[in-house]
Amino acid sequence: MEKPIAPDIQAPPAADSREDTNKKLAALLELIAVADQAAFAEFYELTSRRVFGMARRVLIDPELSEDTTQEVFIQVWQNAGKFNPQAGSPLAWLMTIAHRRAVDRVRSSQSATDREARYGANSQDIEHDSVSAEVDSKLEAEAVVKCLDTLTETQRESVRLAYYGGLTYREVAERLNAAVPTIKSRIRDGLIRLKSCLGVV
Repeated sequence: MEKPIAPDIQAPPAADSREDTNKKLAALLELIAVADQAAFAEFYELTSRRVFGMARRVLIDPELSEDTTQEVFIQVWQNAGKFNPQAGSPLAWLMTIAHRRAVDRVRSSQSATDREARYGANSQDIEHDSVSAEVDSKLEAEAVVKCLDTLTETQRESVRLAYYGGLTYREVAERLNAAVPTIKSRIRDGLIRLKSCLGVV
């Protein structure tokens, strides 16, 4: 199987209705399960923009998002036969895989604090018609909120402005009237404390 190229995020979404799209995706998954590469290429073309959008929302960094997108489609190629149409739509199944992959990448990344992260990725509305995906997201969000309360006030404010406000280190520094190295230190220490609280190794 050839490694899928990074998705063109400017490509327009498919014009098919949601129901028709889900029927088409389910049919393609059946073909992918028997190693049909043409079906896999079509499935990728129809869904890669959504998967990349999900990864970008979680990871911020576009290169990590591209890598994660590729990992998601490798998993689709290997596990298409496990898709159960009775458990939810193909798109919900795919987005659940994408969300979990992106969260796993966040948890395993040891070099995130060494990069000048790029913030402010546009939010994308993603259709979640899978109850399990929504429950996972809400539980993770609740855990993060609780752990944010364990930070010092300055750490919490810096992390919120950076990750929820989409500001760069420099913009956070200007907003809080502090030096950029100080802000970097606050965010780094805050993330370390968050990792510990969330049980991330």
